[in-house]
Amino acid sequence: MTNYFKDKLGQGGYGDVYKGKLPDNRIVAVKVLSESKGNGEKFLNEVVSIRRTAHVNIVTLLGFCFEGSKRALIYEFTSKGSLENYIYNDSKLNKIPPLGWERIHHIAIDIAHGLKSFHKGCNTQILHLDIKPQNILLDQDFCPKISDFGLAKLCYRKESTMSLVGARGIVGYIARKVFSKLRNSLTQI
Repeated sequence: MTNYFKDKLGQGGYGDVYKGKLPDNRIVAVKVLSESKGNGEKFLNEVVSIRRTAHVNIVTLLGFCFEGSKRALIYEFTSKGSLENYIYNDSKLNKIPPLGWERIHHIAIDIAHGLKSFHKGCNTQILHLDIKPQNILLDQDFCPKISDFGLAKLCYRKESTMSLVGARGIVGYIARKVFSKLRNSLTQI
């Protein structure tokens, strides 16, 4: 499926992502999580969180593997990579054309639609807690897909706020309200 992990797409704090191909010839992204000594809480959290969502602006989880200490997530492939590549792009060096203002505007609106879908129309809300350019993937049409649910928390609708121990995510992207240690669904928007 991954051609012996030869085509690395990227890496994050929890593991590496490789390009793969399913038996039906669909191209996929395979996120192989770093082996952890824990009980796989981050892995199961990502699986449970993303399986509760179905939205055009949220990356689709196609499958997963959980065998001993080895864990992998199989996602739809997004050919344009992460939004980070375009924000921190030196087009002279990387040969990635800059995004125009109209496209940036549409991407921002679509990300907001994806975030909104975490909080509307379901009994369990999802607090992503790690929204940043690296976790926004772009498909061939530059449609943004929210990804990486490793830090996500589930919040039941009857709870208006949620208390977490310590701040989570990257400091530069955390809303100030997070530091009050009480969060609600608007914290990430």
